[in-house]
This record gives sequence, structure tokens and C-alpha cells, in this order.
Amino acid sequence: MDVKKIRNIAIIAHVDHGKTTLVDKLLMAGHLFKDHENPGELIMDSNDLERERGITILAKNVSVRYKDYKINVIDTPGHSDFGGEVERVLNMADGCLLLVDAFEGPMPQTRFVLQKALQLGLKPILVINKVDKKNCTPDEVHEQVFELMFALDATEEQLNFPTFYGSAKQGWMSADWRKPTEDINALLEGVIEFIPEPKIDNGLTQMMITSLEYSAYIGRVAIGRVQRGSVKPGQQVALVKRDGRIVKTRIKEVYVFEGFDKKKVDEVNAGEICALVGLEGFEIGDTVADMEKPEALKSIAIDEPTMSMLFTINNSPFYAKEGKFVTSRHIKERLEKELEKNLALRVGDTGSADSFIVFGRGVLHLSVLIETMRREGYELQIGQPQVIFREINGVKSEPVEELTIDLPEDVSGKAIETVSQRKGEMLNMEPKGDRMILKFLIPSRGIMGLRNYLLNVTAGQAIVTHRFKEYQPYKGEIPGRINGSLIVMEQGEAIAYSLHNLQDRGKFFISPGEPVYEGQVIGENSRSGDLVINVTKTKKLTNMRASGADEKMKIAPPIKHTLEEALEYIQADEYVEVTPQSIRLRKIYLNENERKRNSK
Repeated sequence: MDVKKIRNIAIIAHVDHGKTTLVDKLLMAGHLFKDHENPGELIMDSNDLERERGITILAKNVSVRYKDYKINVIDTPGHSDFGGEVERVLNMADGCLLLVDAFEGPMPQTRFVLQKALQLGLKPILVINKVDKKNCTPDEVHEQVFELMFALDATEEQLNFPTFYGSAKQGWMSADWRKPTEDINALLEGVIEFIPEPKIDNGLTQMMITSLEYSAYIGRVAIGRVQRGSVKPGQQVALVKRDGRIVKTRIKEVYVFEGFDKKKVDEVNAGEICALVGLEGFEIGDTVADMEKPEALKSIAIDEPTMSMLFTINNSPFYAKEGKFVTSRHIKERLEKELEKNLALRVGDTGSADSFIVFGRGVLHLSVLIETMRREGYELQIGQPQVIFREINGVKSEPVEELTIDLPEDVSGKAIETVSQRKGEMLNMEPKGDRMILKFLIPSRGIMGLRNYLLNVTAGQAIVTHRFKEYQPYKGEIPGRINGSLIVMEQGEAIAYSLHNLQDRGKFFISPGEPVYEGQVIGENSRSGDLVINVTKTKKLTNMRASGADEKMKIAPPIKHTLEEALEYIQADEYVEVTPQSIRLRKIYLNENERKRNSK
């Protein structure tokens, strides 16, 4: 393949602005599927979790053939929680497609990835999507993106970006949004015209490993872009590690991406993205270099973790009822496997063989790992998320995030009040139609549990996004959850009669008939302080029992937490118990006497 005919592009977009749909259409345009094949939608988001949440977590590679060009498309995650993913993926590209919704304009999450791309010197193409929406303002959005790039210190050349308008859903792109076309070829032509061909250095083999895949048949596969020289099957190479060590190894097979699949080839030259099979002991960030004269490429800097959680084995009375991996050995091996490909993750030791401290980029980053483990059949318990404090120049510092809340104007006062109680500083407020967009700087500690609260206050209409900004001096105490927990007195089954009688005590998280155990948290107390209640007692029968009295019971439906909500809800003396089918909250010490002993 001639290098002049290759284009490497990364796609950057905010969650839900149509990135995955656009990639689907690019693949269709490349006639990847025969006419009788119907691949369905969202082909790129291949794991179930990504489909359910509608977010891209892992970066993936596909390629599209257009005329006699080959376009390698690299999908990037939009969340700054996956910062480790973003950075190394952008290293493979020469340009990027910035995808923006014609109604919403550029969003805070996009800003994070775009900034990384501009710093790496990638050439941007702007794609304004969803111009078929009512009341959309494509021209204003174009202005906003220009201002955003200017604010992110884009170069003169980067600011001179081409723009395409269209609707990925309807399958067209055009240089003028008032003139719809029949297909997305205008965009493909734009990629060929504006994105530079890969820059090639002359010299010996060099390739940075930027991601890895695992296959049960061939083991670990190293993926990256050949920076200079070439790679061939059977070639002896040196791996230069991040710490400068050199390990000698051999490449068995070389593949390139064709559509979704990989195709075996005899040689890959500089500028092309490829997958190597047979390398031993490699890690992401290593350089594959010449055997005789190994030279390393500049290694990838990865954002440091900002949050930690305790992972421990499930030792509740209901352990091993649903999961098949329940021992500490299983959890340890699974975390070690995750460390290989999840760059922003760290695992620390707690001094106990049963528990591990896992450090990550935020609640979302870690909850995606927990959710994946749960689906694979693991059972575990997780402690309250803790923010990582650091000493910076002798000052105790904590991570601070930029928070954007988009909500109806009439409830904005309540949001401002809550955020300022949580030590947030307002940066700006901007009306947009009947909604208000508020921007704050807030410590990461203050964000935990905030989304739930705002959704309750605004009847589900608030959109909350946040991204890590930097470490700043400690902001002081933040008031925690005031309401205590309702705790089960003894193991058994929750009886409707008891739940009905205890409703004035608070809100329940369980339904009648659910099995419960001593020390499980099954509701939120309406006052402060914890309350132990008996929900397993039935009505005593008497011969005077009135018929029909039982039918009058009305029990409010239980509150069901998602995993993230549960993690943000619990207090320091509680765990979230996660099994393949259930998420339960519990006290660390199940027995009330033990709790009293340990609280002193």
C-alpha cells in the first residue's frame, strides 16, 4: 500500500452527538458489507455495556476503503475519566474529525479530548451533525467551535479548518447545510484533501505500542502505528520499556486492519497502523525497535488517578449464591489482567490478602470496571470512594473539577445553593432558551452524590457533566449525607405487612418478599442516625382477625440504585455488595453490638 494513499483519523465527539452512527455510515460507504448483509446499528460499540450506556469506553480501529485510498478510523472515548485511553489513541492519528451537535454546540467533555489533539498537532475537520433537528443553529455552532479552538491555543493552520454539515442518521454530508446531498462522499473527499498523509522518518524500525487486544487463540496482540522503517513476520526486534530496559523478542505475524477484520500481510511500512502477534512481555507505551540499534520513541504521559476504592471479597451471608468467581485469588487475577490494558488504573496493597485498593480516574472509570467484572460472574464488595489528596509544595491539595449543569431556569436557584454548600465556585451562567447553563469549579469530593440530588430536585431534567481540571489547595469540610440508614435486624424475608407499618420511618430500597440479612441497609432513615428495624415479622393471627384488612396496604415502590448511585450514596462504614444479579448496600460490621464496639 502506497503511503500517500493512507489517511489516519481519530473521531472526537461528546457523548451522544452521533459519533458511532457516523462511523457506521463511513463503513457503509466503504462497501464493507455485501448488499445482503445487514450489520445492524452501532457496530463499533461492541461490548454490551457500551451499548446500554451509549458511551464509548475502549478505543477501536477500523478502516474504510474509498476510491484507491485507505482511511484508518480510530474511535476515541469522550469521557475524561478515560483519559489514559484518549492520549495514546491520538498518537496514531494525523488528523481528527471533531463531531458537534448542530443544536447543542461544543460540550465540556469534547473540550478535554480536543485539547489533547491540538497539543499533538493534529489537523482538525469540523463535522456539524444533526442539522435535521428543529431550531438548530449550525452557523452559530461553527462560531463557537472557532472560539473554543482559539481558547485552546490552536495554531493558525489548525484554526483554518474545513467544515462539513449533515445528518449521519439520514446518511448525508455537504459543505453547505442548506443543500443536502445523497451520500457522505463529500466528507470522505474532505478527509483525503485536508488530512495530511502520514509523516515518515527514514531510518530503522520504530513503532509505539498504543493499545492491545487479547485473543484466546493467539494471546496478546500489540497494536500501534509504524513510525519509521518497517515490520515483517519473523523479524527479531528489541522492546524498549518505559524505564529504559531492553528486551529482545521476535514478531511472529503481522496484520493490518481491513474494515472490521484483520488481514495477514508480509510487510507493513511506516505510516500504517498494524497489529503484531508473538511479541513477549510487552506493555502499552513500549517501543518496538531495531534489534541492533534500539531507539525509543517518546513515551506516553498518562494522567494520574484522582480517586480510590477498596475492593474486597464478598463475605456477606448471601455470598456465592449467584457468582462463580468469589475468592480473593479470582479478584486479584482479574485486577492484574485489567492493569495490562487499563492504563490509568493502579492497584495497591492493603496489608490484608482479601482486599485491594484500586485507584482510578473517577467514579465512572471504576464503576465500568466493576460492572464488567459483575457481568463476567464475579462477586465483590466495594467501599466508599475516596478522593486522593496530595502534598503540593507543602500544601494539602485535592482534585478540582469543572462542572457544567444544564437545567430548567426555574430550578437553577436550588442547584446553585447546593453546589456552593459543596464548596463550588460559580464561573458563569448562561440562559439558553428556557434552560440555564451553569458552570462551576468544584472539588471532586463535592460531586459525589450531586447528580442524584439534582435529578430529584429537577424531576430528572438536569444534565450534569464534569471533567478533571487540576489539583488545588484543600477547600475544607463538605457536609455529607444527613439522613441515616435503615438496617435489618435479622435474616429472613421482607414481609409486606412490616414494610407497610414502617413506611413513616423513611424510604425503602427493597420490595416485599426479597430475602434480607442482618446488617443489610434496606432504606434511608427520614432522620439523621441509623435505625435498626425488623422487617421479617409477620402479623400475629387471632380469631378476631377481620377479613379483608390486608388488602388495604399501599407500599411506595422501592428506590433502586444503579451501581454509580450506590457507590456515591454509601457512607464510610458501609459497603456495596455487587453480584451478577444484585446490588445491595450493607454495613461493614453486620452485628449491631460489633458496630457499637467499633464506633468507639
